Parts: sequence; structure tokens; C-alpha cells
Amino acid sequence: MSNEQVTVELVQQRDYRFDIQFGDAVPHLIADEPAPLGSGKGPSPVQLLCAAVGSCLSDSLLFALRKFKQAPDPLHATVVAHVGRNAEGRLRVLRMDATLRLGVPASQLDHLDRVLTQFESYCTVTQSVGQGIPIAVKVLDANNTVLQ
Repeated sequence: MSNEQVTVELVQQRDYRFDIQFGDAVPHLIADEPAPLGSGKGPSPVQLLCAAVGSCLSDSLLFALRKFKQAPDPLHATVVAHVGRNAEGRLRVLRMDATLRLGVPASQLDHLDRVLTQFESYCTVTQSVGQGIPIAVKVLDANNTVLQ
């Protein structure tokens, strides 16, 4: 996916609700601000940012493990965006915490140490967003053992 352009179109439906069109055969998505601005009929922009970070980190971890023919499935990711006011009093995402949980115990996976030291650097979204928003990443196995 080098030197590629990704285009997404947003069409206002009503107030702060937008139909997000990804093109091709990808289903549309409705995004909406929560009340009092919107009606909460879809994920907010901050929720979409969390989804993008969590999806990219999960994809990167899965890809890295599968390169070593490992099966960590099913993966589970939780991303928390901490929203607050900046120095100018404007709402901003101040930091994000991402927790990835493997579907198996760490003892069932070979090369896990090597994967854990590298997978984040291949995550396009997290590495890009992380230049402006601190993102802490934690990885757990199926037994809730903290691996990173």
C-alpha cells in the first residue's frame, strides 16, 4: 500500500449525521455526534479514531504473528480516548490507551518476544496519529498476563 491515495466521502444527512462512503463494495457507515450536538445515531469522530487505532494495531499484531505461522485468534482490542480541554480550552483527544488481548496463552506462541518489539512500528494509523496524540499500547494474553 505504498504511495496510494485513500478517499472517503462524507455526505451530510441531517445536522451532524453523515453518511460515510468508502467506495467499491464497502458498506456505508453513518457517523453522528452525541447529544446535544447530534443524535448519536452512529459512532462519533472520536469513536472512529479509536476504531482506526485499534483495528490497525490488531491487524499489525496478527500479521506479525502469522508471519511466524502462529495462531493468536481471536484477538480483542479496547481503545480508550481521553478527551479533555487543551490550553486554549478546546476539546481535544489528549491521549489514547490501547489494550490488545490475544486469544491464546503466550506459552502457545513462538517468537512472541520478537513480534512484540516490532509490530507497533508497522501500524500505519497508530504511528501517524501517535505523532500528535500519545498512544500507550498494552498486550495481554488469554490468561490476562501482561506481555507488553
